[in-house]
Amino acid sequence: MTAATLSPLPEDKQPLVARLIDGLEAPTLLWLSGYLAGVAGQRQPSGKPSAAEPAAVPEAQPRLTVLYGSQTGNAKRLAEDLGRRASAAGLAVRVVRADAYAAREWKQERLLYLVISTQGDAEPPDDSRALVEFLSSARAPKLESLRYAVLGLGDSSYPNFCAIGRQLDERLAALGAQRLLPAGEADVDLETVAHPWLEQALQQAREQLKTSAPLAKVTTLRTARIAPVWHREQPFQAPLLLNQRITGRDSDRDVRHLEFSLDGSGLHYAPGDALGVWPTQSPALVDAVLNTLKLDGDTTVRVGSEEHALRTWLSKHRELTQLTRPFFAAHAERSGDAPLRELLAPAARDTLADLFSRWQVLDLLRRHPAEWTAETLVAALRPLAPRLYSIASAQSVVGDEVHLTVSHVDYALDGEARWGAASRFLAQHAEGENVPVFIEANERFHLPADDRDILMIGAGTGVAPYRAFVQERAERGAGGRNWLVFGNPHFHSDFLYQVEWQAALKSGQLHRIDLAFSRDQAEKRYVQHRLIEQGRRVYEWLDGGAHLYVCGDANRMAKDVHKALVAIVAEHGARSAEDAEAWLSQLIQRGRYARDVY
Repeated sequence: MTAATLSPLPEDKQPLVARLIDGLEAPTLLWLSGYLAGVAGQRQPSGKPSAAEPAAVPEAQPRLTVLYGSQTGNAKRLAEDLGRRASAAGLAVRVVRADAYAAREWKQERLLYLVISTQGDAEPPDDSRALVEFLSSARAPKLESLRYAVLGLGDSSYPNFCAIGRQLDERLAALGAQRLLPAGEADVDLETVAHPWLEQALQQAREQLKTSAPLAKVTTLRTARIAPVWHREQPFQAPLLLNQRITGRDSDRDVRHLEFSLDGSGLHYAPGDALGVWPTQSPALVDAVLNTLKLDGDTTVRVGSEEHALRTWLSKHRELTQLTRPFFAAHAERSGDAPLRELLAPAARDTLADLFSRWQVLDLLRRHPAEWTAETLVAALRPLAPRLYSIASAQSVVGDEVHLTVSHVDYALDGEARWGAASRFLAQHAEGENVPVFIEANERFHLPADDRDILMIGAGTGVAPYRAFVQERAERGAGGRNWLVFGNPHFHSDFLYQVEWQAALKSGQLHRIDLAFSRDQAEKRYVQHRLIEQGRRVYEWLDGGAHLYVCGDANRMAKDVHKALVAIVAEHGARSAEDAEAWLSQLIQRGRYARDVY
């Protein structure tokens, strides 16, 4: 018996409901269900209260709204943590994702905390683009009655660290809102700034919401999930089952296919989620840093409640392969090097960004000598953070395993080897050895629940989640078409998972594939060029309801793909560039244009 058969709706009304919920995500559907329950309660005959009607909350009860914009899950996790703490303190609180927050609510809001990340070069998270655009526009209302605070999340290895959080903090103040706390700017080591900020924010909320109301419950506008036993702070030791290079011998890229066992962990993931990996720094790199600074690795260093030998701090707890602006500034001050300090000026932003893309901590220490003690070095270096990799397998197919596609970052700088922390850590692991891992959900990059067509765009290791997508859709017999657009330098050496894609095409699991091998011809060809060539077909798919996914480099590929999409929608949809941009923004808000970029 079908759901339609059981429905009390008249048959002619059922298509209207289907059109209403078309493309809506879970948070919006949950809000809609509550709204409809309220309407039903109002229409209930007098004296016959509805059993489904929720208990009314007095309108006068003051409330805290925690609004978040998150790309990788960190902002969401912190916002939900703040919501739980506020609820436990007896405060009325709701936690809302940015794309589920209606613009009209700003006028009525009285107390709001915003937790938002900055992506790449000063880009907002995809779920926050509409919110940032609205607040930045002339349509944003005056907010004299609003009290607020902003916690920005970012990565200090980028020049525009926490730019979106800073921008929104200043904008809310310009609209007349009262700032309760200075904007927090948390690096990838969230504990250093975020946790103290959350404590201050909670204290401010207590003072602002002085109420004798009974203990409140936090309302989170998303489906609740039970916290797993293994998580970021307590990773699972996953045995490595396979470590296989999948690029050719003549390729200048070392890309690995890695398979891990999750047997006994109870961990579950969906296609589109990420696997977090906690790396350990290479012993050779740690030795090089110690030798350069003439420090003893056995020196005991205490920071807060933690105490380790210096070598242990540098191996397991501190970032060495990525330069950050705070450490660069601290080293420039210690070195007394005037040209080094000049690189911190706004005018030198591009030069500093280029330097950060090539240099590691060791390069700065060697080229601009300065005195460091073991204690000051540990205090100045950024804490080591886990790396997140898009999962390249569907659990419905591989069971208690999880697969990754990892590019081993390995290059030479002035004739000396340099490498990425996590990619080298993984590449050097032998089969049978354990790797500390956890699952990071990426709800905005999941497959559609129905059988819609999907268009998957990715370059290099950005193809990883699409392997999971095709596996999952084939396993569940989804009827939608699957189109992959993939790019890499060379066909013969860099066509990742070539045999699998060809088999998927032959079996009908993959319906179309377009390839862009940039260096196989005189004129470089990238995925955006393939999209332009197939522009009419791309637009027909999108206009027909297809979901669009982009995975890979945020600063080049993803931006170039977006520009190509704007041009395609403008040409084949007979729109201006501005209207084409707005049309794509609508797809983002509806969850039909999702990006997993880094």
